[in-house]
Amino acid sequence: MHRMDMRSREQYLKALLGRYLRARKRGKSALLDEYCRNTDMARKSVLRKISSLFQGDASPRKPRRPVYGRLVRVALGTLWEIFDRPCGQRLKPLVEEEVGRLRALGELKVDEKTARQLRRVSPATIDRLLTAKKTEWIAQRRYERTGGNLLAKKIPLKMTDWDLSQVGYLEMDLVLHCGASVAGEYAHSLSALEIGSAWWEGEAVMGRAQDRIFKAIKQIRSRTPFSWRGIDSDNDNAFINDQLYRYTQSEGLDFTRSRPYHKNDNAYIEQKNFTHVRRPLGYLRYDTTAELDLINDLYRNELRLYKNFFQPVMRLERKERVAGKTRRRYAKPKTPYRILRESGQLPPEALKKLDELYHSLNPADLKRRIDQKLKTLFTLYEKKRKGLVQVDPYKKLNPASVSFLVMQ
Repeated sequence: MHRMDMRSREQYLKALLGRYLRARKRGKSALLDEYCRNTDMARKSVLRKISSLFQGDASPRKPRRPVYGRLVRVALGTLWEIFDRPCGQRLKPLVEEEVGRLRALGELKVDEKTARQLRRVSPATIDRLLTAKKTEWIAQRRYERTGGNLLAKKIPLKMTDWDLSQVGYLEMDLVLHCGASVAGEYAHSLSALEIGSAWWEGEAVMGRAQDRIFKAIKQIRSRTPFSWRGIDSDNDNAFINDQLYRYTQSEGLDFTRSRPYHKNDNAYIEQKNFTHVRRPLGYLRYDTTAELDLINDLYRNELRLYKNFFQPVMRLERKERVAGKTRRRYAKPKTPYRILRESGQLPPEALKKLDELYHSLNPADLKRRIDQKLKTLFTLYEKKRKGLVQVDPYKKLNPASVSFLVMQ
C-alpha cells in the first residue's frame, strides 16, 4: 500500500472531520480506526491533531473555582515554618493532629471553616499551595544569606556603564601567579586601569595580605599622571576591607564594586589582565623575592611606559544591528598618552612632564629591555626548578602528579 505524505493526511483528516464531529461515540471510534488504518498513524496522535485543529475555534474553558483560598495558603505557610519546613506528606499528619492545639495556644489564628479545610487538604495540594513559599525560601538561602560582608553592603554596585569622557576612575583586579597550585605564598599582580584613557599601572606583591595590597595601591597612585576620582573592584576581600574603605572616604574617592560572579562588570580590567600581565609574564609560579623584585622593576619602568605611550587602544563608539548581525564601530586607535593629552583634564604641569617623558623614550629600546628582563625572569624560574624541565611560560600548568606539587 502506498504511504500517504503529510499533506495528503491533512486533507484526508479534514474530509473526515465533519462526519467525526456529528457521529456518536461508537461512530467516532470507527472513523478513527479507518483513518489510522489508512495512514499508519497512532490513535493518540490523531486525537491530538483533531484537538489542535479546533483549539482556536473552541470556546475557552471556564476556570474552576479554587477550593482552597488565601487563608488556607497563609495558614499552611505558618504551619510549614513551625514544623521546620517538611514536605507535604510529612506535614499532612501534623496538620490533622496539631491545628486544634495551635489554635488554642494562639499560634494559629484561623476560623473554624479554615481549620476544617486545613484538615482536609491532601499532601500533594499542600506541596502545590506552598510552592511560592518554598521558592522564596530557597532564593533567600542562595542570594540573601544573613551576615556576610557587612562592609560590602556599604559599597555601591557598579556595572560597565562608565562615562569614558571623564578621567580618574580606575578598575582594579588581582592576577595570581600560582602556576598549577594555589598552596603556599606566591606573587600577585595588582592590575589597575584608568577607564577614560586606558592608562594602565601594575604592582606585584607577595601573598594577598590587605596591608600589602593597600600599599601597592598607594604606590600606583603616586606615579599616575592624573588625579584619582574613584576606585572600582570586584568583591575580593583584598579590596573590600576597612583599611581601603576608610582611605577612599578620607581622600574623597568614589568606591564601587562589581556584582558577585559577574566578571563582565569589570570587562575593561579583565581584558588588560591578559594583554598586560598574562601575555608578558605567562602562567608560571613566581614565589621568590628575586622574581618579585624583577616583576616590579618591569612594571614600574619599561612595561608601563611601553604600554601607555606606544600601544594604541581601540574604543567602541557604537553598535548597530544590520540584517541580523551586530556591527561594531570603533574610534581611531590612540595611545593612552594621546587620549590623556586630548582630554583637557590634566594640569599644565602634569601635561608638560608627560610630554617631556614621551620625547625622551625610544620604543625600540623599551621593547629590547622588556624582552631582556622577561628572559631573565624565565631563567630565574628554570634555575629555581633546577633545570629539570623546559618551561613554556605561556602554557597553563596542570598538576600531572604528586611529585609536581612537591617540587612546587
